[in-house]
Amino acid sequence: MNHFPRTADEPTRRQFMATAAKTFLGVGLMPLAEKILSTPARAAVQSAAAAPVRRVGKAKHVIYLYMNGGMSHLDTLDVKPGTKEQGPTEAIPTSVDGIQLSEYLPRTARSMHHIALVNSLSSTQGAHEQGDYFMHTSYALRGTIRHPGMGAWMLRFQDRFNESLPSNVVLGGGSRHPGAGFMEAKYSPLMLGNPNGGLPNSRRRSGVTAEDFDVRLDLASKLDSKFQKTYDLHDIRAYSSMYRDAVRVMSSSDLAAFDLTKESKEMHAAYGESPFGQGCLLARRLVEHGVRFVEVSLGGWDTHTANFVRVPELAEILDRGLGTLLPDLEQRGLLEDTMVVLATEFGRTPDINGNEGRDHFPKVFSGLLAGAGIRGGQRYGLSDRGREVADKSVTIPDFNATIATALGLPIEEKTFSPSLRPFTIADKGRPVMDLLS
Repeated sequence: MNHFPRTADEPTRRQFMATAAKTFLGVGLMPLAEKILSTPARAAVQSAAAAPVRRVGKAKHVIYLYMNGGMSHLDTLDVKPGTKEQGPTEAIPTSVDGIQLSEYLPRTARSMHHIALVNSLSSTQGAHEQGDYFMHTSYALRGTIRHPGMGAWMLRFQDRFNESLPSNVVLGGGSRHPGAGFMEAKYSPLMLGNPNGGLPNSRRRSGVTAEDFDVRLDLASKLDSKFQKTYDLHDIRAYSSMYRDAVRVMSSSDLAAFDLTKESKEMHAAYGESPFGQGCLLARRLVEHGVRFVEVSLGGWDTHTANFVRVPELAEILDRGLGTLLPDLEQRGLLEDTMVVLATEFGRTPDINGNEGRDHFPKVFSGLLAGAGIRGGQRYGLSDRGREVADKSVTIPDFNATIATALGLPIEEKTFSPSLRPFTIADKGRPVMDLLS
C-alpha cells in the first residue's frame, strides 16, 4: 500500500478496508452497505441465535470432494454390468464382497471397506447452477437470498481447532460457490485456485519492515475506530476479527500447512500432479493442522459428448486423489476423525446419446461417505438400471443432514437470515442413520 486516505468518506473507507483485507489475507469484503443496514430487531434475533450448540459427533473434520458438471454414476459408482445402459465400462470387485465399482476406480475400490456408497441419491434440480447450489446448501436457488454451505454451518456451531488458520477452505471452487451465504463474513471460506501456490498475500511485502507494518496496522485501527463505534454491530465486528485473524496467520508457523514443497516427490506422484490431486494432498495437510472443512473440486464432468473418452480420464484423476487420500489419512490416524465426502450435482442419463455422451439426469445418481462417523463397507440404496431409485431414496437434504449429524451439528436449530427468516442446516432433510457409525 503506497499511501493512505486523508479523508474518512465512506467510499474511500470501503476501498481502504477491501485493499487491507486482500493484502493481509487475500480475501475480499462484501459491500458494507449490505452489512450496515442492520435493524435492532435483526441484531437481537441473530444475537440470541448465536450461542453455539454443542453436540457429540465422531467427525471433527471434513474433506469434501466435489465433482463439478454432473458425474456419470453408471461409469463410476453405480455399475450395471451386462446391461445396454452400461456401455463399454467394465465393473471390478472391491475390498467388500458383493460391491463393485467402475474399472476406472481401482485405488478407490481397495478402500471400499471405509466407504458407504449411496446409489439412491435423487435431486429436483437438473441444471448445473441450480443443482450445484442445491447440493451445497439443501435449498433451491433464489434471487432474494444466499444460503450458507456446510463449511459455514460447521463453523457457526462449532469451535475452530487452530486459531491461526482459516477453518473453512475451498480449493478450485468456482464463483458459484455459496460460501457463507447470509451468515457473517467470519464463516466464509478462503478460496484458493492453485493448491501449489501457498497462501497468497500472507507475507509482508518486500521492503516493509515489521516496524513499518505495525505502524500501518495502528493507523488502520485509528481510521476504523470511529466507524466501529458508530456501527457497533456484530457484522461490523466480524470485519475487525477478520483483520486480526489475517495478522495472526502472517506470524504463524502454521503457514507451513499450505506449503506443498514440504511433501516428498513420492507423495506428490501418488496423489497425481493434477490440481485436484494436489488439492487432495493439501487438504490432508490442512486437516493435520486443524482446519475443519476443506472442499476440493474437479470439473469437466459435463459429458454430453465423448463420455467414454472423457470419463476414464477424469476418473483416473479422481481415483489417484481419493484412492490415495483414504489410506493416507488412515496411516496417519486422521481417518478416525475426518469424514471424506464425494458429491456431484446430478448424474448422467442411462441412455447414450448420438454423440456417445450422456445428458443431465437428477432422478437417481450416486455419492459416497467415508471415514469418521460413517459405517463403511456398505452400499446404501439401489437404482434399477440407473434410471429410477429402486430402494431407499436419499434426497439431497437427507444426504446433507447425514453429514451434519456425523459432525454433531444441530440439524433442527434455526438460524435467522437478515430478513429474520429461519433456516436450518439441511432444510427438512433427515439423516440416514444406517450410514452412521
